[in-house]
Amino acid sequence: RPYRCAECPKAFKGASGLRYHLRDHTGERPYACTTCGKAFKRSSLLQTHLRVHTGLRTFECPHCSLTFKWASHYQYHLRQHTGERPYRCPTCPKAFKNSSSLRRHRHTHTGERPHTCATCGKSFSQATNLRQHLRVHTGERPYTCATCGKTFTHSSNLHLHQQTHSAAR
Repeated sequence: RPYRCAECPKAFKGASGLRYHLRDHTGERPYACTTCGKAFKRSSLLQTHLRVHTGLRTFECPHCSLTFKWASHYQYHLRQHTGERPYRCPTCPKAFKNSSSLRRHRHTHTGERPHTCATCGKSFSQATNLRQHLRVHTGERPYTCATCGKTFTHSSNLHLHQQTHSAAR
């Protein structure tokens, strides 16, 4: 694997793999959906996303009749009924319903934090945490309390705040 990331220990067989991976560190998402604006780091992910707007749902759950557009979502949903957790951590007894949850969990054992803020250098184990952190620098506060109008950088902070309104009643 001759293509090595300068930001973390990962290496790739091809230059394109490294290029896509670097977007995890930078947060770059150059492929945007013209319908809803959601952006992706790969064009193939955008193509998959476009199915959201077609309304086509080809997978139906035999237990509850919910329908799904993607086989992976259907398989994950079936595990809600069966309780199956086929993705086992080799380090500890935990098991997960999908591979991405296992992958995220494994960072707790390795301490790997491959997603680094270009502004302050703080690093994170998950890209979503980096995206949330970037709001510290941009000032973005996308979560607004419907009761008082106060804004927050994280949905969890909004939920905690909303409890102050219900406790005051």
